[in-house]
Amino acid sequence: MEKHWLRHYPAGVAPEVPPEGPPTLPALIEDAARRWPERPAYRCLGRTLTYAELDEHSRALAAWLRAQGLARGDRVAMLLPNVPQLPVTVAAVLRAGLVLVAVDPQLAARELTQRLKDAGARAVVVSEGAAATLDDVLEALPPLHVVVARLGDLLGPLHGALVNHVVRRVRKQPAAGDGLPGAVRFADALARGRKLPQDLPAVSPDDIALLPFTGGTTGTPKGAVLLHRHLVANVLQCEAWMGPALARLPAGEPWVTVGALPLHHIFGFTVTLLLPWRVGGLVLLVPDASDTGALLKTLAGQRFHCFPAVDPLFAAITAHPDATRVDWSPLRLALGGGGAVRPGTARTWAALTGRPVCEGYGLTEASPCVTCNPVDLDAFDGSIGWPLPGTDIALLDDEGRPVAVGERGELAVRGPQVMAGYWQRPDETARVTAPGGWLRTGDIAQFDAQGRLRLVDRKKDLIFVSGFNVFPGEVEDVLGQMPGVLECAAVGVPDERVGEAVKVVVVRRIGAGAGPTEADVRLWCERHLTGYKRPRQVEFRDALPRSAVGKVLRRALRDPA
Repeated sequence: MEKHWLRHYPAGVAPEVPPEGPPTLPALIEDAARRWPERPAYRCLGRTLTYAELDEHSRALAAWLRAQGLARGDRVAMLLPNVPQLPVTVAAVLRAGLVLVAVDPQLAARELTQRLKDAGARAVVVSEGAAATLDDVLEALPPLHVVVARLGDLLGPLHGALVNHVVRRVRKQPAAGDGLPGAVRFADALARGRKLPQDLPAVSPDDIALLPFTGGTTGTPKGAVLLHRHLVANVLQCEAWMGPALARLPAGEPWVTVGALPLHHIFGFTVTLLLPWRVGGLVLLVPDASDTGALLKTLAGQRFHCFPAVDPLFAAITAHPDATRVDWSPLRLALGGGGAVRPGTARTWAALTGRPVCEGYGLTEASPCVTCNPVDLDAFDGSIGWPLPGTDIALLDDEGRPVAVGERGELAVRGPQVMAGYWQRPDETARVTAPGGWLRTGDIAQFDAQGRLRLVDRKKDLIFVSGFNVFPGEVEDVLGQMPGVLECAAVGVPDERVGEAVKVVVVRRIGAGAGPTEADVRLWCERHLTGYKRPRQVEFRDALPRSAVGKVLRRALRDPA
């Protein structure tokens, strides 16, 4: 196939993945520790962690995990916010030859149970903030090795004790992890691991590294099988594409990335966590990016070069009065993903920072980065740019045949970053793959005159809330189990704060008395759904609008009855 987009490639960016590079993620970590041992790797709440410390802590935790009887390929779940324990845990799990299951620490109990059961997790590293939810589901799971991390761990003895005191006494957060049966504190696991043999196993490029859960193109949560070679390839692709921005750094100055994206999400995981390991960068960890004021306070007085974010985060920053107190002049790249960036958001961001949003496209099944605009672009144009090095793109019609350049078609991807399949779901894997190693995304796109890709439609019915995918079927399944509900449907509606919000339309069951009220529906969803999946709007109708063949007409649900 002709890669016509190569005619428009940025100067100095090779069309293929660079051949040199580490074969696995542990090799990537070890290379960083060897090249930049004293360079700062993470900064959080006033404490800096160097690459040498990352190496030391992760070796100790890896030794402790192996001493618990965990064997190569066993799954370890991680429920942590953006704190230093997260990169240490990631590095430890990977270096121990285990498989990381990165989980949103804010998941509701039902969803957490499903993730841990599906993955077959044998161990969990959990924050105190998520420990209560884990405690609620332990009886429904096989025995687990549990490590509980307090916020002050790794912040030093005095500062860490102060942070833990504030969490416990000022914020009134209980010591939830203390009641978990058999739980070990993070600091204790490190201390014990330092006394154990630290002979780490050999890891192969074809070993599974990560099982991120996604709805895929069908909405059923399932794990995407990402091997070490998939993630390493995507890191090398991103490094090559970002070369023009990296080249503009002052000599000797490390690449500083704002870690506001949740690192359990694949976008943040690859771009904010893994890529800095490759370039010796520093990550400014932001434990709670929803607190815009605290985020801006973190950035004040800091030099930073890369800001990966989703549309609602860009918008929240530009709307905050403290945004003008931040020195945006060192910023080299504002990377937008996780859903479309709105033109209005892009305009206000450029006016504030002097840098346009550089939008890209990806999906969990592709590790995730697939396309991106040039990092030295002059202005935001709403496209998703060109395929990354080594990435093939095809636009297919309904029969799976390529469409002509300029015509719309389903976006299919092929490249070294594409997953091996869905975890223990060959049926779902077959549904999204095509002969020749192609992954069918379900998104509709077209090439413009400059060879750039533009999305013209998206995965059917998918709702984007703050960059997270919400599949209507999951919300409908939960709400359909509520007493008094005959049927329901969920759709996305515009929302200035989070991009899109969930709206549910409910049909009450006949003979159910007064039936559930709006308050009842909201309470039910609070009990069974993660926060961003809960409806912001609740509407009742006598019936759902349907087509002649009985299909729910979701477009008709977005407007009031």
